Amino acid sequence: MVTCYLRYIIDPFKLKEFESYGKSWIPLVEKFGGKHHGYFLPSEGANNVALAMFTFPNLALHKEYRTKSPQDPEYLPAFKHTEEARYIINYERSFFRPVFEQKNHPISQAGSPHALHDPIHCLAMRNIRFALLTLIP
Repeated sequence: MVTCYLRYIIDPFKLKEFESYGKSWIPLVEKFGGKHHGYFLPSEGANNVALAMFTFPNLALHKEYRTKSPQDPEYLPAFKHTEEARYIINYERSFFRPVFEQKNHPISQAGSPHALHDPIHCLAMRNIRFALLTLIP
């Protein structure tokens, strides 16, 4: 399992455009087998930093998403909108894998219905809280 963590530097005056972008991208990730954990927009602190996280069962599926999504009819409007509106100034992409103390944790059970739901959401929220705390001086 691999979680992609995105940290965006955005134009704070184009927050609505970025929010629209985020809402259009969530179903696309899920269409290609990922689980999107949401976009996190500025609230307090820095007004130009946004975050997003999504998980794929493995890196190969993420690479397949990266290869096939540019050819998807749902992808093209989102990509075009991003280029035209220029609300994303910069972004960083990092990949993480979860580590749990328990051997029988639900995330390690391939057939578990929770394999891409609750544990990752908790992990995502913990990572988002940590990332947001590092932004506050």
